[in-house]
This record gives sequence, structure tokens and C-alpha cells, in this order.
Amino acid sequence: MGLRINDIAPDFTAESTAGTIRFHDWVGDGYAIIFSHPKDFTPVCTTEFGAVAQLAKEFEKRNTKVIGVSVDSVEDHQKWKRDIEAFAGAPANFPIIDDSSLTVAKAYDMLPADYYNPAEGRTPAHTQTVRTVYIVGPDKKVKLTMTYPMSVGRNFAEILRALDAVRATDGVPLAAPANWVPGQDMIVALALNNDQAKERFGELDIKLPYLRFAKVKVG
Repeated sequence: MGLRINDIAPDFTAESTAGTIRFHDWVGDGYAIIFSHPKDFTPVCTTEFGAVAQLAKEFEKRNTKVIGVSVDSVEDHQKWKRDIEAFAGAPANFPIIDDSSLTVAKAYDMLPADYYNPAEGRTPAHTQTVRTVYIVGPDKKVKLTMTYPMSVGRNFAEILRALDAVRATDGVPLAAPANWVPGQDMIVALALNNDQAKERFGELDIKLPYLRFAKVKVG
């Protein structure tokens, strides 16, 4: 059985470019994003790590830590960071985990990576399934997952949007409609009847008996 939403994110201890990481301790009382890659010094991954470096302040505003996972050594990561920073024009200050043992890839069910990591002659294709995003909450539960093929660079604007939606709806009777962005109305969960919903969120925009919108301030 794979790792599912609301499962506890597997804890682990690993070496990284920022030293030893004990994951649950590192997450602390905020949110965290794990984004993983099949190999250092690859073109699409370099653009993605660059995008994360450029968005550092956006993640910080959201009380969210970001951590990269790549199935190479810390030594390789440190060398690769120079390329990332040169491309992005921004420091890559987030940690990158050494997952050369595939410990994290296996714990997070990043598909069949454990079968395709030969010691010699490895190419990104051998670990191509290790291209996954996890959003983890302060309760250490998995809130959202995304998996991309090697040929498709991740849209970090969408990852930020998804993070905003997760944070806005985590533990409250709200949901984000299609294409929602902060500032737009949100859907009130059916766990509340109309009176309860009005008492909590104010006036409702009732489109259908089961589709009710409310103006909600998302901080």
C-alpha cells in the first residue's frame, strides 16, 4: 500500500547539505514541502531547484520549509548547488538530502526506484519515478502529493497555490474550488447547515443546495 493523504509522513534521519536532518524535528510546527529528483546535474531538475531558490521568501511567508531529495551524495549536491545558484541568480539555501541509499525514496513510496539504481552507469532513467512532491503539515501528516514524469518540469506557482489551499482548509470546514487562488471565495463544507455556515462565515453565495461559497480571509 502506498503512502496516502492523512498518513503520517515517514520520519527519517539523513545527511544533507545542511548537516544531519531528523525530518519530524526539522519540520517543527510549520508546513514542509519535500520535492525529489532522480539525479544531480540534470537539466529539468536544475530549473526546478532554481525556481525553489527564487521563491524562498514566498515559502518563508507561509511558514513552510522546503527540502530537496536527490539520489546522489552530499558532495555532489554541494557541487550542483553552484550550478543551481548560477542559473537562478539566487542562493539555494534549502537543504538537499543525500538519498543515495534510496531510504527516503522507499519510505515515501516513490514508485519502483529501489529496483533501478545500479551502482555503475546509472542515468536519470533508472530513478525517473523519484519526481514527487509532498506537502506535510505541522501534525506531520501528508496533506498533498504530486508526481511528475521526467519530461515535465513542475509548476511551482501551482505548488504555492496548492500550499495556500492546504493551509486555508486544514482542519476547518472549507474547501478550495477549481482554480482557486487566495482572495477568492471558498466552498463551505456540508458538515455545516446554512445557519451554522452563516454564523461562522457570514453571508453565503448559494449556487446549489450542496455548493455554497463564502468570503474567507486567508492569512
